[in-house]
Amino acid sequence: MINSTPQAVTIAGSDSGGGAGIQADLKTFQARNVFGMNIVVALTAQNTKGVQDAYYVPTEFIDAQFDSLADDFKIGACKTGMLASEAHVKCVVENLKRVDFGPYILDPVMIAKGGHKLLEDGAIDSIKSELVPLATVITPNIPEAEVLTGLTIQSGEDMVEAANYLKALGAENVIIKGGHRDDSYAEDFVSLKDEEFWMRGTRIDTNRTHGTGDTFAACIASELAKGNDLKTSIITAKSFIQSAIEEGIEVGHGHGPVNHWAEVKNSIEIIEK
Repeated sequence: MINSTPQAVTIAGSDSGGGAGIQADLKTFQARNVFGMNIVVALTAQNTKGVQDAYYVPTEFIDAQFDSLADDFKIGACKTGMLASEAHVKCVVENLKRVDFGPYILDPVMIAKGGHKLLEDGAIDSIKSELVPLATVITPNIPEAEVLTGLTIQSGEDMVEAANYLKALGAENVIIKGGHRDDSYAEDFVSLKDEEFWMRGTRIDTNRTHGTGDTFAACIASELAKGNDLKTSIITAKSFIQSAIEEGIEVGHGHGPVNHWAEVKNSIEIIEK
């Protein structure tokens, strides 16, 4: 049957080092048995030590990529990562309104592991006002959530407040990732349309975390593209990234990448509210 294989697309930046961005997303799609496609918004000269340079793809070519995929494939889910500038955010917004790529996961990528900015300051308001309301689920880490909400996030209560803030902006479902908190667990707060819960994994002492956020969001997209419900998809993604970090790959001289082919273990705890 034509187009019977689950399909997902990443709309993001390319990482020449292969650990994050579009490359991490495509590896995740493949690992989760989903056919992956990409729409390139930006190119980066990047390795495990950081981002050395970036080139923004002309918005007209982004339009052409959307048209090409929409004309041929039956895409079951999509995700965004690095969107670079306000003009690029607006371009993606208009295209997501125009095509049907299924459930949309918004990973509001702002800063690379090495500290390089991947989103211009002028784009933040457009993400809040135009992109967030389109998202099926938004997956900020704590620094990203602080930028989007203006809140200081240090505690679990702060994470709940941030999720409520993003819901007030129009986000239907929110995941505040807690990996940046200084405690013995990596806890994420999940606020869905009809329920809330926490996902807890053991904190792993490693510098092989490059591509963590991209991989987590791409896994959610993969599971949704296969027809799984949102809660199941999110829990699967937490287990997937926990295992991928545990078995991180030893390459490069900086923040090494997670392992997309790690054996997925049920090593997380779900705490219902």
